[in-house]
Amino acid sequence: MAAAGAAAGETGEEPTAEAVALAAARERSSRFLSGLELVKQGAEARVFRGRFQGRAAVVKHRFPKGYRHPALEARLSRRRTVQEARALLRCRRAGISAPVVFFVDYASNCLFMEEIEGSVTVRDYIQSIMETEKTPERLLGLARTVGQVLARMHDEDLVHGDLTTSNMLLRPPPEQLGIVLIDFGLSFISALPEDKGVDLYVLEKAFLSTHPNTESVFEAFLKSYSASSKKAKPVLKKLDEVRLRGRKRSMVG
Repeated sequence: MAAAGAAAGETGEEPTAEAVALAAARERSSRFLSGLELVKQGAEARVFRGRFQGRAAVVKHRFPKGYRHPALEARLSRRRTVQEARALLRCRRAGISAPVVFFVDYASNCLFMEEIEGSVTVRDYIQSIMETEKTPERLLGLARTVGQVLARMHDEDLVHGDLTTSNMLLRPPPEQLGIVLIDFGLSFISALPEDKGVDLYVLEKAFLSTHPNTESVFEAFLKSYSASSKKAKPVLKKLDEVRLRGRKRSMVG
């Protein structure tokens, strides 16, 4: 309410009913979030853990960025919130494991989702295996499973936009390799092999820089992706082209 009044004071106009309702909704959301546990702070969003209508939940809040024009900020945050919610629903309709969406608060750009209780990130799982085993052989089954999941995602023309091993979870027990995809804030719909090839290139760069000496694991992933996707051939061709462009940029820069 105060926010609506302040905005109206600056323009010398009375706040509209819509502005008052929006400010009230944001205030309610802020009070709710203040009672939750902050688990992650990123440049674009904060992630909280708590309960929503009696269920274990994760809340992703895209907070306002002061360096952006307010109108641009409102459009971007709303669009990314909508994109993420739709991507999660698209995954689940396609049989890809992703958190259930409980509620989308468009007033405050909050996404209320199922918490995957007891899960570990694929990043932490790989690091644990490499520390204990010293060799990547035990990770080949995981690579094949990830290949199958991402092949299905790309066959649905869904591009993740930020594929890393931190954005994949393993349900407990992790040995059963129950992959859950998360963090679709940069996702979009595209049938273009170029976009899917870039998606894989982002994963390759993140994978090999985060997990040294796992080249054989990533190769196993690509083989599984190729065998599982109906559209793999042009995508992998584009991946090779993107790799070549990346090497050229490295040589020049």
